[in-house]
Amino acid sequence: METKRTLGRTVIGVSALGFGCWAIGGEWQSADGQPLGWGRVDDEESVRAVRRALDLGVTFFDTADTYGAGHSERVLGRALGKRRADVVVATKWGNVFDEETRTLTGADDTPEYARRALTASLRRLDTDHIDLYQLHLSDADPARAAELRDLCEEFVREGLIRAYAWSTDDPARAAVFARGEHCAAVQHMANVLQDAPEMFALCEELGLASINRSPLAMGLLTGGRRSGQALEAGDIRSRPPEWLQGFEDGGADPRWLARVDALKDVLTSGGRTLGQGALAWLWARSPHAVPIPGFRSVAQAEQNAGALEKGALTGEQLAEVDRILER
Repeated sequence: METKRTLGRTVIGVSALGFGCWAIGGEWQSADGQPLGWGRVDDEESVRAVRRALDLGVTFFDTADTYGAGHSERVLGRALGKRRADVVVATKWGNVFDEETRTLTGADDTPEYARRALTASLRRLDTDHIDLYQLHLSDADPARAAELRDLCEEFVREGLIRAYAWSTDDPARAAVFARGEHCAAVQHMANVLQDAPEMFALCEELGLASINRSPLAMGLLTGGRRSGQALEAGDIRSRPPEWLQGFEDGGADPRWLARVDALKDVLTSGGRTLGQGALAWLWARSPHAVPIPGFRSVAQAEQNAGALEKGALTGEQLAEVDRILER
C-alpha cells in the first residue's frame, strides 16, 4: 500500500494515517456539565507521543479550536515546535468556548467569527498558516456555508490557510464546500462498524480526501473495552450524548462489542492488532481514506502508526467483513 496521500485536489502530501488530537485536549465540558473530552491527560506524554508519531512517519495532525477549549491546539503547537514545516496541520472552527472554564458556550457561523477564530488558532498553534481549515458545524445552513466557503478562498489568497474542508456527515452539505477551488476534503465518521458509502462515493467522484473520524469507533475497535467496564467521570463516553453510538450510561454497548468480537479474526490477520485491522479496513475501503485515530500516549502512537507498514486489507477480506456484518 502507498503510505502517502495527496490531500484531495491540492498538492499537499500527507501520510495515509493522520492523528486526531481531540483526546490530548484533556477535560472540557458543555454549559450543562456534560463531559466533552476523554478524561485527564498528561501534557508531557502528549508532546512525546506527537513527536514519536512524527518519527514513525505520521505527518498529518487534526485538531479543533474547541478541543480542551484551546488546549489541544496549544499542546500540538508546542509538540511540533521547529518541526512545524514537516507536517500538515488541520484545525476546525465554529464552536464558541471559554478557555478559562474550559466550557463550550455555543456556536457561531458568522464570517466575522470565522476570521477571529482563525487568528486565535494561529496564535495557539504558534504558526503563520493552517494547512487545512475545517468548518466544525456539521449541520450548518448550506447557504451560510457557501458564504464561509468563499471566505475560506479569501483566507487562501491571504496566505492564512492552504486548503479547507467541512466536517459533516451529510454528503449534500459536503458538496456545497466542494464547489470551492481550494476545498480539499470532507471529514466524516467512518469505521468498519459504521460504513459511509455515500460519502466515500462523493470523495471518489469529486476527488476529495476522505478524512475518517472515529476510525476506531471511539475505542471499541481497539479491543480494550469490555461490557460493564466503567469509564472515568471526565470521559465523554461515560455519559454519551445522543450522537455517540456504541456506548450507553455505564460503558460500552454489549451489542456493539459482539460485532467487534465477530470481526476479530479477519481484522487481526497478518499479525495486526485489532485497531490496526480497523485502520486497514478503511484503506481497503477507499484510496481516498485518511483515518485519524486519537491517542494519549506514546504506546498508542506507536500502535496506530504500526498500521502503516501492514497496509490495507485485501478485497476478499473486505467482502468477508460485509458478510459477517450482513451488509
